[in-house]
Amino acid sequence: MHDESKREPLVHSVSSLGQITEEVSKPLNERPNKVWYIYFGISLALLLFGAISLYFTLFEGIGTWGNNKSVGWAFAITNFVFWVGIGHAGTFISAILLLFRQKWRNSINRSAETMTIFAVICAAIFPVIHLGRPWLAAWFLPYPNSRNLWVNFNSPLLWDVFAISTYFTVSLVFWYIGMVPDFATLRDQTKNKIKKKIYSLISINWNGSAQSWSRHEIVSLVLAGLAAPLVLSVHSIVSTDFATSVIPGWHTTIFPPYFVAGAIFSGFAMVLTLMIIIRKVFNFDKYITLYHFEQMTKVIILTGSLVGLAYSTEFFVAWYSGNGFELFAFVNRATGPFWWAYWIMVTCNVVSPQLFWFKKIRTSIPAILILSILINVGMWFERFVIVVTSLHRDFLPSSWTDFSATWVDAGLFIGSFGLFFTLFLLFIRVGPYVSIAEVKDLAAKKLMRRSEDHG
Repeated sequence: MHDESKREPLVHSVSSLGQITEEVSKPLNERPNKVWYIYFGISLALLLFGAISLYFTLFEGIGTWGNNKSVGWAFAITNFVFWVGIGHAGTFISAILLLFRQKWRNSINRSAETMTIFAVICAAIFPVIHLGRPWLAAWFLPYPNSRNLWVNFNSPLLWDVFAISTYFTVSLVFWYIGMVPDFATLRDQTKNKIKKKIYSLISINWNGSAQSWSRHEIVSLVLAGLAAPLVLSVHSIVSTDFATSVIPGWHTTIFPPYFVAGAIFSGFAMVLTLMIIIRKVFNFDKYITLYHFEQMTKVIILTGSLVGLAYSTEFFVAWYSGNGFELFAFVNRATGPFWWAYWIMVTCNVVSPQLFWFKKIRTSIPAILILSILINVGMWFERFVIVVTSLHRDFLPSSWTDFSATWVDAGLFIGSFGLFFTLFLLFIRVGPYVSIAEVKDLAAKKLMRRSEDHG
C-alpha cells in the first residue's frame, strides 16, 4: 500500500487553519494590486476590440467575415469548438477526480470550475452570431409557437443546444454548491456590512454543522455523477456536427473519442496557464504546489498521446479505405495551402507535450507555462485545420477556393479572450480562487499528524 506520509504534501507551510482563511480571503478584502489592474486593463482592451467587431458583424452582416461559398464554416465554428473544449477540463477535474477521491484536486478545482463556466459562455456566442440573424436564436429551442413548427430533432446541431445547455447548467450548480461553505466563511470573516449581507444571502444559511456537511457531500457526489458522463457526451455530440456529414476529413467515426481527448487536453493546459498566473500574483505557492502541476502534466502526456494517435489513425484510415477523396483531404492538409497550420498543430499538440516526460520540465514553472500556452495554440489550429482545410477543397475542383480571415474574424476571436479574462479577473475579486474548505481538510490532516509526532 502506498504510504501517504512519504508523498509530497499538498499544502505547504501552514501553521493553523485560520491562516488559510486569512490568506485566501486577503485578495477579496483588499484593494487590487497594480498587476491585477494591468491584466484587467489589457482584458478590457481586448473585449472592446471584440465588441467593435461584433458591432460590424451585427450591423453589416457576416459578409464582413472571410467566409465564402466553399468555406461556409470558418473562424466562428473553430472558436466555438475551441472554447467548448477549454470548458471540459473543469468538470473533469472537479467531477471525475472527486468520484475517484483524488485529493490533489482540492486546490485546483475552483479555478477549473470557474474556467468551465466562462469558457462555455464564450463558446455560446459564436453559433448565435454565425446565424446571421442572431435574434432568431430562440428558434433553436423546442417550444410551442404560433408557427406550428418544431426544431429538427434529427440534427446534431440541435443536440448541441441540449448538450451544452445541460452541461452548463449542471456545471453552474456544481460550481455554486462547492462555494457555499466558502461563502459562509467569508460571511463570518468580513467586516464590511454590505459584503456580509451578500455573502450571507448566497451562503444560504450555511451553519457548518455535521448535517450540513453530510448533505453537502451527498449533493456534490450526485452532481459529480451527473457531470461525469457529460464530459464525454458534450464533445462527442459536438463532433457529430462534423462526423454525420459526407465531407472528406469529417466523415469519420473516430471523431467522438478524438474530440473528447483533445478537449481534456486543451482544458488542462488552460487550467495550468491560469493557475501559474494566479499563483504568482497572489503568492498561493503553498496551496498550489509543484505536485499539483506534476499530476496535471501527467494527464496532459496521456491525452496528448491520444491526440497524436488520433492524427496517425486518421491518416491510416484515409489510406486504407481506398477512398481517393478522403486520402486527398488528408494529404492536402499536410502539403496544401494550409500546410503551415497543420504542422503548427502537430508540433504543439504531439511534440511539445512529450517534453513533460522529463521531471525537470514537469517541475519547472516557466517551462510548464510556455508549453501550456503552446498546447492551446496547437488546439486552436487543430480546430482550424479540421474546419477550413476540409471545406476549401470540395469534390469538384471548380468549387475550390481559399480562405483569408478578416480583421472582424480576428477581432471576434481576440474579443472572446478579452471576455474570458475579464470575467475571470472579476470573479477573483468577489469569490475565493482556492477552495477554503477543501484546503482546510488537507491541512487539518497534516496538522493532526504533526501534533501526533510532537505529542
